[in-house]
Amino acid sequence: QVQLVESGGGLVQAGGSLRLSCVASGTISSINTMAWYRQAPGKQRELVARITNGGSTNYADSVKGRFTISRDNAKNAVYLQMNSLKPEDTAIYFCNAYNVFRADKNYWGQGTQVTVSS
Repeated sequence: QVQLVESGGGLVQAGGSLRLSCVASGTISSINTMAWYRQAPGKQRELVARITNGGSTNYADSVKGRFTISRDNAKNAVYLQMNSLKPEDTAIYFCNAYNVFRADKNYWGQGTQVTVSS
């Protein structure tokens, strides 16, 4: 089992920045990819960014150039630096850790609220 704990959400004005953190504990060796998803009210959960153990990254088109995902393997942590925030970035952000080869190795954090005011 893997446990994920997110932090860093909050209220920020449009154009501002926030940094989300997610720390993993448990059987870390069972996962090889970590990601951030978000879910706005009335909308489906969507991928924001992901990063592999090797450091390869992918981003949603809506956040490219504004968000940066990074990880610190020594701390079992993944981060999401969010700059130039927009009101449409308002959502609950979830940390996700999984193994691309094992469907049963898929874990979620409890989520952290990000609210961007206009």
